[in-house]
Amino acid sequence: MTSAKSARRPHHWRRDLIELAALFTAVAVADAIANLIGHQPDGPYLLMASAVALVATAAFHTWWARRHSHAPPSDEADAVPVGAGATAGTATTAGEAEGTDAGGVAGAGETGTTLWRMRTTVLDAPGSLAALCTALAGLRVDILTLQTHPLAEGTVDEFLLRAPAALQAQELSRKIAAAGGASTWIERADAHDLVDTPTRVLSLATRTALDAAELPLALRQLLGRCTIHSLPAVSVTGRATGQSAPVEGVLEETVMRLRDPSGGVISVERPYLPFTPTEFARARALVELDARLGPRVPRSEDVLTLPEGNEITVRRADRGDLAAARAMHDRCSPDTLGLRYHGPVADADRYLGHLLSPRFGRTLAVQTASGRLVALGHLLWDGDETEVALLVEDDWQRRGIGSELLRRLVALAEEAGCDSVYAVTQSRNTGMVAAMRALELPLDYQIEEGTLVITARLSSEEAARPSAPTERARR
Repeated sequence: MTSAKSARRPHHWRRDLIELAALFTAVAVADAIANLIGHQPDGPYLLMASAVALVATAAFHTWWARRHSHAPPSDEADAVPVGAGATAGTATTAGEAEGTDAGGVAGAGETGTTLWRMRTTVLDAPGSLAALCTALAGLRVDILTLQTHPLAEGTVDEFLLRAPAALQAQELSRKIAAAGGASTWIERADAHDLVDTPTRVLSLATRTALDAAELPLALRQLLGRCTIHSLPAVSVTGRATGQSAPVEGVLEETVMRLRDPSGGVISVERPYLPFTPTEFARARALVELDARLGPRVPRSEDVLTLPEGNEITVRRADRGDLAAARAMHDRCSPDTLGLRYHGPVADADRYLGHLLSPRFGRTLAVQTASGRLVALGHLLWDGDETEVALLVEDDWQRRGIGSELLRRLVALAEEAGCDSVYAVTQSRNTGMVAAMRALELPLDYQIEEGTLVITARLSSEEAARPSAPTERARR
């Protein structure tokens, strides 16, 4: 930069020549004055006074020249200032400052961006976080939020990033690995992730306090993409399963086991990244809140009028409706129960305790004006997937009740953030097939040994993913 700047500066030779001529003239005049004054009585004193005046004049000229000899800066700046918005103690170089700051702030002209959630493990050493931020800056990635989870060895850093739309997750992962990150996990985020962590935890606690069925969903949203299973202490056949956990829970790398307040164990698995002690403490706090509040289900009711004029009420159901649900089973034909439970009809009552538990999902009940239960709709949490199932009493079929229940269950699934729902039925169950088609959602069909699995995609991203209904059909 210095040589280029010197090459552009013109050489002022005329000014140098004038200054040299002035110097010789001054010397000649000084010699003449010295010869003239030096022979007079006060000559030496006058010479000394002249010397002092000359020194003072030279000093003043030097000061003035240094202050005003530089021209004002040109439009071509010689250096680019470093952005003031540096993130996490890093700074950009002059070349990086054009379009990004130290945190990787993308240029204002960019319109296509993507939100990512990223977690990576780094050494607990000075400069490790700065290296990550510098790598993100080189990719024009903006750090929106940052959380640190200290471990016994190292630190887990969790980022919410805004990146150019063209940036692929593989490239981002390679850059982070080169900057010292290990066990990196990246997934797409959305606008809901922009909420800061304390606010998000309070919101999840509120949802859990209002509805016991929200606990598995709250844990999933709190911990990210993971698989949650509610393992009952007693099976549907009445036998002890041996599933238990201490009150304080158990943390084993990528698996945490928490005592279910309703009995049994809540198992949370995340094979790609170990849980941190901070995440374990947050999960235990949600479970403890659920245990202190006890069983609870929102009691909202909707009254609907069927085409023939009969009024029905749609509401949430729980284990308090167990007796009414068994009475409805007694009024249903074996064929109706067989289409619903895909097994021996005599065992149908055994499933009701599991299905009506808010720990395993949400259940909607339909009752008549006299209070008799005539239909049940279930939205069941199946690990990281969601199942829908319907049972309508024979005398109340073909009246639109099943379609209404299914529509409401899908709305609950969307509200819970589910990407898809699936129904396991039989190919001859034309009523269930018609109800699924009436949703007007993208559907996937798979038949195996007479069992039909219909998957409805609730989001465009999920619609692009391949489904795996074969395993569901086996279950």
